[in-house]
Amino acid sequence: MPNYAYQGRARHRGAVSGELTAASPEELTRILRKQGVLVTSVQRKMLQLNFRLRSKVRSGDMSAFTRQFATMIGAGLPIMQCLQTLQEQVTRERFKEIIGQVSESVQSGKTLAEALGQHSKIFNALFVHMVEAGEMGGMLDAILLRLATYLEKANSLKRKIRGAMVYPALISLVAIGGTIFMLTTIVPTFAKLFAEFGGILPLPTQIVLMVSAFLQNSYLFLFGGVGLLATGIRYIYRTPGGRYKIDKFLLKVPVFGSLIRKSAISRFSRTLGTLLASGVAILDSLTITAKTAGNSVVQEAVNKARSRIAEGQTIAEPLKESGVFPPMVTQMVAIGERTGQLDNMLTKVADFYDEEVDAAVAALTSVLEPIIVVFMGVIIGGILVAMYLPMFDLISVIK
Repeated sequence: MPNYAYQGRARHRGAVSGELTAASPEELTRILRKQGVLVTSVQRKMLQLNFRLRSKVRSGDMSAFTRQFATMIGAGLPIMQCLQTLQEQVTRERFKEIIGQVSESVQSGKTLAEALGQHSKIFNALFVHMVEAGEMGGMLDAILLRLATYLEKANSLKRKIRGAMVYPALISLVAIGGTIFMLTTIVPTFAKLFAEFGGILPLPTQIVLMVSAFLQNSYLFLFGGVGLLATGIRYIYRTPGGRYKIDKFLLKVPVFGSLIRKSAISRFSRTLGTLLASGVAILDSLTITAKTAGNSVVQEAVNKARSRIAEGQTIAEPLKESGVFPPMVTQMVAIGERTGQLDNMLTKVADFYDEEVDAAVAALTSVLEPIIVVFMGVIIGGILVAMYLPMFDLISVIK
């Protein structure tokens, strides 16, 4: 749907302006009239500006927004004033627009949780449920602070994992690029020389020349095959069964599987602990935690735990039966259930696995770097040796 810029007047705020997505100017006018805004002008936004407004709201923007919101609520400012101030401070246009719509919804009589829930792609179920619990319990500032801490730790975990992938990826990219350059520019020069020389070439040299010829003449098929493979994997991953199998396989991959498992356990523990500490019901907390697990194997284990609790059983036992969670985690969960300190125990587990992720990231970097260097050294060295083998035969013939 197109995006429109509007101007108008509201009963309590005077002149107002903003941007809103609607099917037509008439529909936009009806929407704003319900919110108490009398529209005076409507103008459709240009396509390129609309594309900019659709840009994704980053996780860093969310954590900063939540921290600032919590600080202002804690200082005693009204929610409407907080939202208007935050809208002015936000630099990302898409986020600015959403905060304005949340502000208008709150102004029309909705609760903050209801207003945030209308933008589920930005404010997920965890965010909305925690805000709802904070409003009902009269401790919105404390809940927002807890939520801000959660988002900051979650963002930190993502950055660590991505950071671990950057350096090995760069080394691999440079090495692969160098190999392709050799095969497409240097090797063909040797091929012409060998063709003039005649005779039977050594097997390693023949293999290298065949690979070089394929890259020069059939590179479109290679790129097309890689694209089809990536598209097929992506399609399979979108199906429930395919995603489960891929996620289960990833958990078993050497080195990477351990990192994925530890990060998933950390996310599970911190999410569930944060929700329980905020007063969200256990069944709702488990439902939200399952959706935000990031791994379908962990998600299935959490859903089974939820079913067991609904039947009157404990959480620890189904988590143990899943085989996904280490004994230390299930034991801490069992102790937390017996002592009534499950949220605290989960937070301790999350802190422990955050440190484990740090150690795993360091180990991954230290292991991958020499492996990649040695592997690519063998490939490049093998190409050079294969190219020089016929030269030795040529020298012997000349002698």
